[in-house]
Amino acid sequence: MSEITTKKKGFFGRMAERINDALFMHQEINEEMMDEIEEILITSDIGMETTMNIMEELREYIKVNMITLPKNVKKAIVEIIIRLIDKGERNRLSDKTPLVILMIGINGGGKTTTIAKLGNRLKKEGRTVMFAAADTFRAAASGQLKIWGDRIGVNTVMHQEGADPSAVLFDAVQSAKARNIDVLICDTAGRLQTKKNLMDELAKMNRVIDREYPEAARETLLVLDATNGKNAVSQAEQFNEAAELSGVIITKLDGTAKGGIAITIADEFDLPIKFIGTGEGVEDLEEFNAAEFAAEVTGGIADE
Repeated sequence: MSEITTKKKGFFGRMAERINDALFMHQEINEEMMDEIEEILITSDIGMETTMNIMEELREYIKVNMITLPKNVKKAIVEIIIRLIDKGERNRLSDKTPLVILMIGINGGGKTTTIAKLGNRLKKEGRTVMFAAADTFRAAASGQLKIWGDRIGVNTVMHQEGADPSAVLFDAVQSAKARNIDVLICDTAGRLQTKKNLMDELAKMNRVIDREYPEAARETLLVLDATNGKNAVSQAEQFNEAAELSGVIITKLDGTAKGGIAITIADEFDLPIKFIGTGEGVEDLEEFNAAEFAAEVTGGIADE
């Protein structure tokens, strides 16, 4: 997350600036200041339920710790946000091998690019990676993934457009086993027409893994575009009901004031954020760090 501090402002800088302004404008803690903080949270696309949770805890923190100076409120907000978003080891991608990662999310949310970024990151960590192009219903999806794979030196298993996604996964599993691949990352259809369709498709894919690759660990990761704001929160709710998600990757946090969805999703759905996308480059995927994230959104006071 260091790159966020040095070159990416986006949501982090704007929300932090607004909180700092609100605290600076008041010489004492009062209802007007608290209302301003609440408004900042809501307009940063932190959901109403999560905002109310934060404000309730903040009032209690101020009371219990007898805080009187507005400048000391920032530290309280940091601690509260950390408690909401820190899921411990669940925030980390599994380091077990072999590992199969099913990537889900709507078209246009950055799923294919995120697969490339994740594959690139895992390769740099010394793991061998393979892609399975099982988003067979979208024109050119498989080709796009293969282009990314070729660019970063990752083999891509693909079929023709319209093929059975589970058949693609089956072939990819056989290839991954034969080559002793550490991590197989599988793209899936970017649609949520009905929860039942998605559940059936993912269930079929999981049966393939159960049967052909029982020794493999699994992750099912949802890719969300931060610029979609509250729509992304709605997507998280729907996908979480349709699939057994193990985590979320949030993209495009480099240029949006809507990054509050990360806090909402972690709090309301108890979903761990695994990574955040901070730019368009293949290197722009950062491991999620709850303490650094909370500090950034309130003005970078993690070490105070």
